[in-house]
Amino acid sequence: MGVDVRKSALVEHSAADMFDLIEAAEHYGAFLPWFTGATIIERDEAVVVARIGVKNRGVAFSFTTRNPKRRPHWMAIKLESGPFRQFEGEWRLLELAPGACKVEFALHYEFDHHLIGRFAAPVFDGIARTMIDAFVARADRVLVAGPLPPTGGDLPNDGVSS
Repeated sequence: MGVDVRKSALVEHSAADMFDLIEAAEHYGAFLPWFTGATIIERDEAVVVARIGVKNRGVAFSFTTRNPKRRPHWMAIKLESGPFRQFEGEWRLLELAPGACKVEFALHYEFDHHLIGRFAAPVFDGIARTMIDAFVARADRVLVAGPLPPTGGDLPNDGVSS
């Protein structure tokens, strides 16, 4: 039995800027306290593959996702490896007006091993349910200065060390 998370938000930022923020996993440490690092394995116009490290409340694990994408409107989340039996989702961004969009986040996951799942599930549940809020807050902090640099560039650090 898996967990389904569905959240959406209306934001005063363009879909392109929000997409770039979401796609740039190498910068998650600046605003996601549970994040321990990312290695970008592959990135081009059609896909980003990243290994993500997670640590929260003494539980640590990592996983790799292969995320097909169509900038600036959609990115899928597909598990390549990690402690999940199922892990898939997507980000959808709908441009509402210049400088405003609707962001939708959906994720379905289930841990593979009962022992790991018993400890990691409550931690990951909290992470997944607050994910969109963290990205919206980050956008509100860093996008007021203007558009983001191209993916892979340095994002402003808002005082949080990675």
